[in-house]
Amino acid sequence: MWSWNLDVRRFWLVVVGACLTAIPAFGDSNVRIVRLSDVHGNVEIDRATGQGYEKAFLNLPITEGVKLRAKEDGRAEIEFEDGSTVRITPGTGVEFPQLSLRDSGGRGSTVAVQEGVAYVNFLGAKGDDFRVIFGRETVNLGQAAHFRIQINDTAAALAVYRGEVTVEGESGEAKVSKNRTVTFDLTNNNAFKLASGIADDPFDQWDKQQDQYHARNSANSANIPYGYGLSDLNYYGSYYNLPGYGLCWQPYFVGAGWDPFMNGAWAWYPGFGYMWVSSYPWGWMPYRYGSWFYAPGYGWMWQPTGSWAGWNTIPVVVNPPKTFVFPRPPATTGGAPVVVNRAPVRTLTVPSSKKIVIRSDSAGLGIPRGSIGNLARVSSQVRQQGSATANIRVTPVPVTSRVAGWGGPGNPRSTAGPSSVGRQGTAPPRAAPAQPRSAPSMAPPSMPRSAPAPHSAPAPHGNPSPR
Repeated sequence: MWSWNLDVRRFWLVVVGACLTAIPAFGDSNVRIVRLSDVHGNVEIDRATGQGYEKAFLNLPITEGVKLRAKEDGRAEIEFEDGSTVRITPGTGVEFPQLSLRDSGGRGSTVAVQEGVAYVNFLGAKGDDFRVIFGRETVNLGQAAHFRIQINDTAAALAVYRGEVTVEGESGEAKVSKNRTVTFDLTNNNAFKLASGIADDPFDQWDKQQDQYHARNSANSANIPYGYGLSDLNYYGSYYNLPGYGLCWQPYFVGAGWDPFMNGAWAWYPGFGYMWVSSYPWGWMPYRYGSWFYAPGYGWMWQPTGSWAGWNTIPVVVNPPKTFVFPRPPATTGGAPVVVNRAPVRTLTVPSSKKIVIRSDSAGLGIPRGSIGNLARVSSQVRQQGSATANIRVTPVPVTSRVAGWGGPGNPRSTAGPSSVGRQGTAPPRAAPAQPRSAPSMAPPSMPRSAPAPHSAPAPHGNPSPR
């Protein structure tokens, strides 16, 4: 658990107050987006643009009506505003028929699992309704629960790892408690049987590792229910108190010439227009909320203050250097995403020696979640050397075959390892930046569940990275 100091508590109290006062202004809106937070292998998305299924990639917004499917070697995670997740495995298809906001501020979410194996981890945010449909069965969640759904043409099953789940369908109501499984016979009027225990699935370990990653890197010392993307911020970078600017965040592995828009894409969504989609593994919250600003001598940083009245389709940029050119959305509408690449995409592989080379200006691009135990220490090493060869700990998920009847084998890998907060530094005071420009915002107010205690400001650029 992160330790909090008085400045951080005061900061988040100000943000909470600003968000609470803004809630009535969004009472008439039901617009929400959630995050495609992790993608491996072949995953496809139908964004309801009329283009059908296309290749899915990290940080794509998920809006109401979107469909997602993982092919034979694909896996994906969808993260909701409060940190709840749905994970899909090879051969699995899901749809999001409802992502709405009620007048009270509560959120309504419906996920339909069409086929395959999916894991649901609902954190139980107060006032939210979370519904999962599989086959002709429905699960209405009001309290925290973690469970697995398996469905094919003839059978469906739900196994509960945590909490208690009530399944409603044609054959009545089934209450499934922790470490129990309910199985439905889809060829016999959905007749069900309850049994103790949970059969193993090859992707159970991957699901568990992802839960552990979020638990390690999410700060749960304050119950602020709006923090999707927070665990990635805490793993891939650090908060700093920059004199004259206040609380800021910056990713590790950023060189003097790096900017936050070197790698990404413009994706078109009906009713929203083009949205900027970042390629960086931490690239959700800093592009949907707050603002990016350039501090001379320190580089680009993200301020979690500013645009908290709703999420931004186009990120807010403050005080850019004179030479900075912000990528512009395409003039035409619709069609496939338009990729922006102003820096080489470095895909890191893991050879048999379990060593990888990390560039000082990669900003974490290509580093899998949790794959490096102490990312702050490796960042310091990279800063000193310009690039570094670092030991990487990789825990492959054994996949030989699925449990009989639940789909085909895949070949995923998952990674795990402890995280660390960043290094400390000092810096002279700097002038405060100009106020952020306004940006489109169409969702309820939001904020991280909590934030780690900030460090003092990073040192100015003398080396390639301001760490």
